[in-house]
Amino acid sequence: MIIHIVGGGPSDCIPSFRRYDGEEVQWIGVDRGVWNLLRAGIRPVKAFGDFDSLDSAELSHVQTALELDIWPAEKDKTDMEIALDWAVQRDAELIRLFGATGGRLDHLFGNVQLLVKYINKRIEMVDKQNIITVHLPGTYTIFANEYPYVSFVPISLDVTGLTLKGFKYPLTNCHIPLGSTLCISNELIQSSGTFSFTDGILMMIRSKDLGGDV
Repeated sequence: MIIHIVGGGPSDCIPSFRRYDGEEVQWIGVDRGVWNLLRAGIRPVKAFGDFDSLDSAELSHVQTALELDIWPAEKDKTDMEIALDWAVQRDAELIRLFGATGGRLDHLFGNVQLLVKYINKRIEMVDKQNIITVHLPGTYTIFANEYPYVSFVPISLDVTGLTLKGFKYPLTNCHIPLGSTLCISNELIQSSGTFSFTDGILMMIRSKDLGGDV
């Protein structure tokens, strides 16, 4: 099972839902993300949020179409975190977050923190130009795809032992301190490559320039 969570981020940052749909996929709407799913002809299995981003007509339409899990505006978790908490209990093999980037930067950084909270789960944050993942120490293989640029950003004080193979700019056992831009905008030069490191928490961002099918 794959779970896709759609938040209320700007719709012009969100790729086509149909590209990611399938029989094994369950969709979850978060706040305005519910409205965007319904407009795309997709009925989510769950809908979470305070729904303060919907006007009265939109909210009435959504309430007619779905049973909503409504939360107060003042609470200790974001709407996205509530939805993600629910999703991780479903033992999904992959969770993707849409509508989690663009717009307000506090929402973006809050959603990155959720990737760290559930770092042991396979979670991707996806928009039209980027796929963001967060990793613990280990060895990982990635494959060339439509996102040609690969950046690595430490989100702990230090990342040690970083080794990149199959990249335009390889590294061997490199120390990357917090604040470093050494590993921004690399590229695979083979059909696949590996990255590995021995300590710290590392964010990988795969990016592309806009244009063509998104």
